Amino acid sequence: RVSRHHVNQALTVFLILVVTLSAARVISGLVRTLTQSRSGVAGSATIFVNITRILVLAIGFLVMLQTLGISIAPLLTALGVGGLAVALALQDTLANLFAGVHILASKTVQPGDYIRLSTGEEGYVEDINWRQTTVRQLSNNLVVIPNGQLARTNMTNFSRPEQRLTILVQAGVGYDSDLEHVERVTLEVVAEVMHEITGALPEHEPALRFHTFGDSRIGFTVILGVGEFSDQYRIKHEFIKRLHRRYRREGISIPAPARTVTLQPDPVVIPRPRGSEDGAVSA
Repeated sequence: RVSRHHVNQALTVFLILVVTLSAARVISGLVRTLTQSRSGVAGSATIFVNITRILVLAIGFLVMLQTLGISIAPLLTALGVGGLAVALALQDTLANLFAGVHILASKTVQPGDYIRLSTGEEGYVEDINWRQTTVRQLSNNLVVIPNGQLARTNMTNFSRPEQRLTILVQAGVGYDSDLEHVERVTLEVVAEVMHEITGALPEHEPALRFHTFGDSRIGFTVILGVGEFSDQYRIKHEFIKRLHRRYRREGISIPAPARTVTLQPDPVVIPRPRGSEDGAVSA
C-alpha cells in the first residue's frame, strides 16, 4: 500500500510536470500570437513571452511541492525574506527587466523601429528581451544596449508616430539665375523622383523654399517625402543626380563657394655686420 502510494504520487508529479511544461509552451505561444496581432506591440519582443513562461513554471513547481506534501508556506516566507537580498544583488538586472517592460508598455520603442540615441548609436530595433535591447545598424552590425540605459538616454524614434518621413535637401543657384525657372525645373525633378523611385511618396506635396543670400549663391531647401528612414539615402542619391543633370541641360549654374585668401609676408630682418659694430665701439 505504501509503495502504491509512492507510485501514485510519482505519477501525479510526472503528470503535473508534463502539464506545466505544456501549459508554459501553449500560454507563451498565445502571448506571442497576441503580441503579433496587436499593432502596438511587435511579436519579436520576447520579454513578455519569457515572463509568462517563468510565471507558469513557478506555479507548476509550487503545485508539485504541494502534491509531495511539502508545505509551501515556509518556502514563500523564505522567499519573501530572501527576496530583499536577491533584489539588492540583482538590482541592475531587475532595473533592466522593469525598464524593458516599461518601454514596451509605453510603446516608446517597438521592434522594427529605427532609433538614434544621444550617445550616437542608431539602427533598427531587432528585439527587446528581459535584459537588453538589440539594435541592428545599417552596416548590419548588432549593438546591444541594456534596457536601463535605453530608458535613461535621450532618443529619437524615426518610426513614431508613423514611419513616413519628411527629408530636407539643401541646394543653391547663382545670382544670375531666374528663380521662377529654378523653382519650376526643381519641382519637375522632384515629381519625377517621387513617381519613379521605390520608397518615395508620390502623394507627398513637393515644396521648395528659398531662404539665404549666400556669398556666391542663393540657397534653398527642397522638401521630399519618404516611406521610411532608410529610403532617404536612395531618394537623395537619385534626386541629386537628376537635378544636376537637369540644371546642366537648362543652363542653371551651381556656383562653388569662393574664398579670397591674402598672404601677408613677414618683414625681412637684415642682420648688421659684426665688424661694423666693433668698429663703432672702438671709435
